[in-house]
Amino acid sequence: MDDVPGINHARVSRWLSPLVGGIDGTLTFSKIAGGHSNLTFAVSDESARRWVLRRPPLGNVLATAHDMAREHKVISALADSDVPVPGIIGMCADTDVNDAPFYVMEFVDGSVIRTIEDAHQHPVDLRRRMGQSLVTVLARIHEVDVDAVGLAELGRREGYIARQLKRWKRQFLESADREVPHVLEVHDTLASRIPEQQGVGIVHGDYRIDNTIVGSDGNVAAVLDWELCTLGDVLADVAAMIAYSDERASSGAALPMSAEGFPNPDEVRSLYEAISSRSLADLDFYVAFAYWRTACIIEGVYTRYAAGAMGADVDPDAIAAFGQRTLVLADLAHEAASRLGATGS
Repeated sequence: MDDVPGINHARVSRWLSPLVGGIDGTLTFSKIAGGHSNLTFAVSDESARRWVLRRPPLGNVLATAHDMAREHKVISALADSDVPVPGIIGMCADTDVNDAPFYVMEFVDGSVIRTIEDAHQHPVDLRRRMGQSLVTVLARIHEVDVDAVGLAELGRREGYIARQLKRWKRQFLESADREVPHVLEVHDTLASRIPEQQGVGIVHGDYRIDNTIVGSDGNVAAVLDWELCTLGDVLADVAAMIAYSDERASSGAALPMSAEGFPNPDEVRSLYEAISSRSLADLDFYVAFAYWRTACIIEGVYTRYAAGAMGADVDPDAIAAFGQRTLVLADLAHEAASRLGATGS
């Protein structure tokens, strides 16, 4: 059987077989739509058993942003917590098997709400339940005792925002091959106004509805895409969820959470505030940071797409859309940061 790009069929099959009690027939691998960083594949055998495989993008990648062992460690640590995650089948760090580290997890039934069309396939009342569950699960993530679940060494506990500003500025400078207005200017504004961090918790780093699987009852059945997870200031996650629901950040494409029933930014704030012990008095700072950080991330995605690292079948219009989205996000970051103090012209 021919290999799917990113999968060495024979070697991965031999590695997986003993972990699942043997494979019935041959495995089928198919790339799952969605995701602009690590690659996700649906895996099945001839008896219709299903799993999911995650690996880094093809080509040269930023090692710190595509750490499979890190994702594997976080999901494994949360297995017995109140945070819904897929069960882990195994982790392979041997690059002779598949040219890059990867891990395999259980397949979780449910829906992934990636587009406004996906959202509209569910009734308004169910969408309302989805939104409430999304916020509730985020608060659960933030309340996890990192020492108790074995994640005490996942990252430094203090200075999260300062580290993030330094990290994404560096990676922006390393990956961007064009001029993007405001990014460096907003960085300096945010770096001079960092609020005091309220305790330490798990920061997912990319928490939004399309990085979850939602069950038929509207509850989040699994949280996915932990590649950016670390310890630190959890209010960054709340702000990112709010920023993600801003239609202006979508470059004209309707976001899934813009559908009726999902909480708007003010409702996200109210829902989280009602169940969390943390003050949201400085949330405006975190929202500005969320726009800025996402601009840096999307620029990296745009650069990888343009270089062909995500495969040759990517629509050129989609590549251009990512490039435009960086510019929009940088403008939004500048606008939000301007409300915190002058950022210049």
